[in-house]
Amino acid sequence: KGQKIGKSLAMSDDYAAMKGGLKLKGQKIGKKKKKSKASKEKLEAIAATAVQSGSASTGEKDKKKEMGQALTEAYEDTRTEAQKKFDAVQKEREMERIKKAASQTHKEKVDALNEYLSTLSEHYDIPKVSWTK
Repeated sequence: KGQKIGKSLAMSDDYAAMKGGLKLKGQKIGKKKKKSKASKEKLEAIAATAVQSGSASTGEKDKKKEMGQALTEAYEDTRTEAQKKFDAVQKEREMERIKKAASQTHKEKVDALNEYLSTLSEHYDIPKVSWTK
């Protein structure tokens, strides 16, 4: 009986559950990178210049607009030329789709659909299969 107890304890060690987080193969071990101080300082400097130039204006809305413009001017577009061109073409196509959809009335759309459906073969027609006749 003493040996059985010893074996059962040894076997339970073989099947013991691992504790801790799931470890993935491609995942890097370590802490997340913090934002660089240079980018924070750059944004703060731009915001400060916007506030200084905004102090001469009278309204809060003007201050907010100027601050927003200063921040958008500081934004660097990191897209490639191909990505920029792709986005421009996508916007152009979207505008064409909107114009096309807005140009037709509901009645015209229904008429066009009915005309298209009339040219299709009907799904329940049995095609001729015989080669002898």
